Parts: sequence; structure tokens; C-alpha cells
Amino acid sequence: MTNEDCIIEVKGLHTRFGDYIVHRDINLCVHSGEILSLVGGSGSGKTTLLRQILGLEEATRGTVKTFGYARNEYNYEQSKSLRNRSGVLFQKGALFSALSVFDNIALPLRELRTLDESFIRNLVMLKLDMVAIDAQHANKMPADLSGGMIKRIALARALALDPELLFLDEPTAGLDPHLSQSFVQLIQTLRAEMKLTIVMITHDLDTLAALSDRIAVLAEKKVAAIGNLQEISNLHHPFIDSFFMGKKYDKTIQ
Repeated sequence: MTNEDCIIEVKGLHTRFGDYIVHRDINLCVHSGEILSLVGGSGSGKTTLLRQILGLEEATRGTVKTFGYARNEYNYEQSKSLRNRSGVLFQKGALFSALSVFDNIALPLRELRTLDESFIRNLVMLKLDMVAIDAQHANKMPADLSGGMIKRIALARALALDPELLFLDEPTAGLDPHLSQSFVQLIQTLRAEMKLTIVMITHDLDTLAALSDRIAVLAEKKVAAIGNLQEISNLHHPFIDSFFMGKKYDKTIQ
């Protein structure tokens, strides 16, 4: 793989909030079709980096390119198209509490303003089926759902527009081992069926091992290491030793 294969390319990214430096010279390439996992300690800037890739925050300097273009190089229509090519599963699902399951999934479809309601209904039911949620749950409200159902329905919403890019923020957090394993299998299946490129934040070792093609370790305000699971776990670094071996990690080095 080469940098020409980058769906996402981060170059020379620095992030500062006041006197606090979050990132210092981050360089990263996400290749087409891979699952790249971001790991790091609290305050290492994983979520900030994810938000910058999504265009929700701006770095102090440096560039983030998606599909070959930096955000500031897109006009309004191109920016809208880029958003439609990406889906996001937030850590706690982030379903709209005042909307039913059906309406949560239908929302991105309705925002296109090009589809009639009968077509939207068919698509919503298709997405529910893709994440193994029975149609009988379509009219339920988020407050009536279990944690596992919320994750699956939030994933259905993230996939509503058939994106090429999927971002997962702690996808198995809060799930028991059985539900976590089932959710991982679902992601594996959808990745193959939809030919997804995935960027994932996770602290769960089982999820990391099952899904990751490569792992990027954020520590000391930079990408301290990147590689497959075996390559990363064989490295000697304070955070890596702590994460994989359970050794005490001194966070002051961050």
C-alpha cells in the first residue's frame, strides 16, 4: 500500500487548546478497505483526532484530507457529498430521544430531500434487517431499548446512506461479553458486504484483536507506533506495555 491509496491522510497536524498541546506533528494514512484502530491513554487526543477527520474541529495547523481533498478545498455541495459518504457510530449511540427508532434511521435519508416516504420506509426496514433488529421495534423510542439494541440501531443510522467510510467510537463499550462478540461479528459482516473503510477508537482488547488490520498508538502527543496487532504488542513502550500487559503506566509522560 502507498499514500496514493489513502482514503484519509493526516499530515503535520498540531492541536493546541490555549497552552495545552494535544497533538504534535501527527501523520497518518488510512488505506482503502482497512480497519484502523486508534488507541491511547486518557487525554491522548483520540476523540479530538476523530473529530478533526470528520471536520467537526479544526487543528491549529496541518492538513486532513479525505478522498484526496482537504476540507477547505470543498465547496458547499462537495462538503455535503463528503458527509454523505461517511457514517459515525458514537460511543453511546447518540440516538435522538424524541424520535422513534424508525425516525432516527430515516433522518439522514429525509435530509437528502430527494426520496419519497415509501422509498425511505423500505430503506429503513432494510437497514434494520442488516443490523438484525426486527421490524416490530421500529416504532419504539430510545428509552425503551436495551444497550445492545441502541448500538445496533445507531449503526443502522450510520449506514443509512451506504457510506464508504465508517467511524466507530468505542463500539462495544458498555456491552456484556456475549453482546460485544455479536456486535463485532456484525461489523465484520457489514464491512465485507459494504466494502467499508473503518476508523475505530476502542480500549477493548478483544474488539481490537478481532477487527483491527492496523493499530495507531497515540502517546506523547504523537503517533508513537503503527502496525498490526503483533507488531504493536511486541514493541516496548510505556503505554503499550500498560495497555497490552497490564503494567503500570505513568500518565505524566503524556
